[in-house]
Amino acid sequence: MQRRETLLEYPPIFKTMNRSARREPTVIPMRIQPVILSGGSGTRLWPLSREAYPKQFLPLVGNDTLLQATLLRMDGVAEAAGPGVELAAPLVVCNTDHRFLVAEQMRVLGRAMASIILEPVGRNTAPALAIAALKATADGQDPILMAMPADHVISDEAEFRRVVAAAVGLAEQGVVVTFGIVPSAPETGYGYIRKGAARDNGAFVLQAFVEKPDLATAEGYLTSGDYLWNSGIFMLRASLWLELLQRHRPDIAAACHAAVADGGVDGDFFRVAKPAFVACPSDSIDYAVMEKLSGGGAAGGAEALVLPLDAGWSDLGAWAALLDVRERDANGNVTEGYVLTHDAHDNLLLGQNRILAAVGVDHLVVVETADAVLVADRDRAQDVKMITEALKAAGRSEHRFHRRVHRPWGSYEGVDEGDRFQVKRLTVNPGAALSAQMHHHRAEHWIVVKGTARVTREGESFLLGENQSTYIPMGATHRLENPGTISLELIEVQSGSYLGEDDIVRFEDRYNRLDDD
Repeated sequence: MQRRETLLEYPPIFKTMNRSARREPTVIPMRIQPVILSGGSGTRLWPLSREAYPKQFLPLVGNDTLLQATLLRMDGVAEAAGPGVELAAPLVVCNTDHRFLVAEQMRVLGRAMASIILEPVGRNTAPALAIAALKATADGQDPILMAMPADHVISDEAEFRRVVAAAVGLAEQGVVVTFGIVPSAPETGYGYIRKGAARDNGAFVLQAFVEKPDLATAEGYLTSGDYLWNSGIFMLRASLWLELLQRHRPDIAAACHAAVADGGVDGDFFRVAKPAFVACPSDSIDYAVMEKLSGGGAAGGAEALVLPLDAGWSDLGAWAALLDVRERDANGNVTEGYVLTHDAHDNLLLGQNRILAAVGVDHLVVVETADAVLVADRDRAQDVKMITEALKAAGRSEHRFHRRVHRPWGSYEGVDEGDRFQVKRLTVNPGAALSAQMHHHRAEHWIVVKGTARVTREGESFLLGENQSTYIPMGATHRLENPGTISLELIEVQSGSYLGEDDIVRFEDRYNRLDDD
């Protein structure tokens, strides 16, 4: 395989620099840069997954969330790849609304982040990878990007690491590597990759991308052995991605360059410039670049290969997929929560708040949350998206929010509501504070249930303990803080002519939410 010349050239595994005849050579490790693409909304897993709290932030399989598991499975890849390889701190690309969820879940893991890059709007995976590549090369480095969606499940992590390690040597040589899932069934919900001739390290020429087939065609793909599911996982040099994007989609490349150049650091985050990114065309990695490289040619000096991956992969695209990746009982049911069954078989039964009982039913999906219950036939689970669209069209909020809504300072949960009033339970984390704010249309009454509150109202500051309360008149500037070491819990009673969350005028906010939420 002929090496491809890049702007930043690295020989295989590591580069040595002889500074003088008397000095030992300096070894520059080959860096693998994990890039986690966390832009999905997970509408097909409603009601557990909501737009404001989608599936990548949920522990759907095991104790870790899907986002956390995506990061953790990279542990050991550098060692498997051999001497002179190191794993860089991850880059996460997410939308602005999810930034505090990402930061908190990484904090829980105790992992340092290279950056959390914020997209003001979704523009699909090609621009997302471009802004990550630009950030990864900003310090003059040219790492190997390992781009992964944040919401996939891989049960055999040892096999995953083995295959990824094999890809490192290929990517270092200027190859674009994608990972094709060895199919276990004639799946009609996935796109496919057709393999070509065999190459080194167990790879094959990426012959073609194939759209989602009908059942008969999918059965033929499975029988032939020449087709793999398209995983959406890629590995290649950062400079190579930028070069290929410039060649095949210069409009996307230009918009992303401008968005990063005009962006800036915001606390723990990097915000790309909104005007430039909003103007960026939306396209996927597959359509923007990869399809141009398929067919066995080396377009622009870059060859595209596919590595088969047989590691218990699932993208959890619908509720029925959980039945394939979670443990079943003797009757084939997957259950969670307080679930009782009698003569019920092959069901997915998830309860969060109440007793869930299933009698004499088979092949169902039943998911219970605090504010919604889903009942669906397993074969129609993909159609759950129609429910979220109906909720959105009706002007309701259940497609977007859970009853408990997370904020950087803690969370709030609706308790009751009626004409001109609503009641919420607020939980404020130790040391956290809400913004300094006022409301044009509502007054608030706060009752402390647990912990200590520091209240600032119209310039006056005072403490409230358990069973104490205060009143915030309409139009009064106020702030709520938790100065203690335990969580602050209080009941908030709102009254007024309009009680929407957009009736908040912020004057100061330690989380820099003055403009966007």
